[in-house]
Amino acid sequence: MADVSWGKLYLCATPIGNLNDMTPRVRETLQEVDLIAAEDTRNSLKLLNHFEIKTPMTSYHEYNKVEKAIYLIGQLKEGKNIALITDAGTPAISDPGEVLVKMCNEEGIIVTSLPGACACITALTLSGLNTRRFCFEGFLPSDKKEHKEILELLKEETRTIILYEAPHHLKRTLEELYETLGNRKITLCRELTKKFETILPTTLEEAVLKYDTEEPRGEYVLVMEGKSLADIKKKKEEAWQEMTIEQHMQYYEDAGTDHKEAMKLVAKDRGMTKRDVYQYLIKSVDK
Repeated sequence: MADVSWGKLYLCATPIGNLNDMTPRVRETLQEVDLIAAEDTRNSLKLLNHFEIKTPMTSYHEYNKVEKAIYLIGQLKEGKNIALITDAGTPAISDPGEVLVKMCNEEGIIVTSLPGACACITALTLSGLNTRRFCFEGFLPSDKKEHKEILELLKEETRTIILYEAPHHLKRTLEELYETLGNRKITLCRELTKKFETILPTTLEEAVLKYDTEEPRGEYVLVMEGKSLADIKKKKEEAWQEMTIEQHMQYYEDAGTDHKEAMKLVAKDRGMTKRDVYQYLIKSVDK
C-alpha cells in the first residue's frame, strides 16, 4: 500500500507532431511536478520552451531504464512528484517507460496517466481497416531468430496488425511481410499530425513496388489487415474432410479435450449433430 507521503508518477502524453495536440492538463502537470523524466532531454527542451515550462529534467531512456528507474523511485519515495514523457506520444507504449511503471506498481507507488496523442491509435483510426479487433507489435525485434518467430505468428493473426517502422528499414520490412504473409491490404501512415501527413491505403505488393523506386521519408506506422477468418474456416473444413470422424475425435482428444466436448466440437466442425457423431462412433466400435 502506498505511503501518503510518497509522490506520484504522471505519464504525460506529448504531441506526435502538431504542438496544438498538447492538452491543458498535461501542460499544467508538467509545470507543477518536481521533476520531468524525458527520453531525450534535448528534444524535450524544445517542447518545454515552447510552453514556457521551467521544470527540471532528467534523462530516462532505453539504455538507463533500470538504474534510472531505481533513482526515480527513490525520489518518489521522498515525496517528489515526477512526470514521465517520451519523445512523442504516450509513455510506456513501445517505450522504456513500461519498466518504470512496472517497478512503481511493485513498490506500491501511485501511477496515473494523462491521455493524449498516440501514433498507433491515430493510424488505426485513419487506416480504413477493421478497428474492432487489433494487435500492436511496435517495432519488429532486431534479433534475427525472434524477428522470424514474430513474423510467423503474424502470419496466422486474424486481428488488424499495427507496426512501427523507421524509414531506413521500411523496404526490408515490407518485403518480409509480403513474403511471409502474402498480399494483404495495408495502410502506410507517415508524419502523422504534421504538415506533410500522408495516409496511403494500398496492398503489400503495391507498397513493395512503390518503395522499390521511392526513398521512404519520415517515421511510419503500418496498419495491415489480419488473416481472413473465412480463409481459416475454409482451411479447417478442408482438413476435416481429409479425416475420418475417429481421426477428428483423436485430434481434439490429443489436445486435451475430454471425450464429450470433443464430440461436440467434431459435430460443429462437420455440420452434424452430437447424436449423429455418437451413433457413428458406436457403430464403428461394433464393427
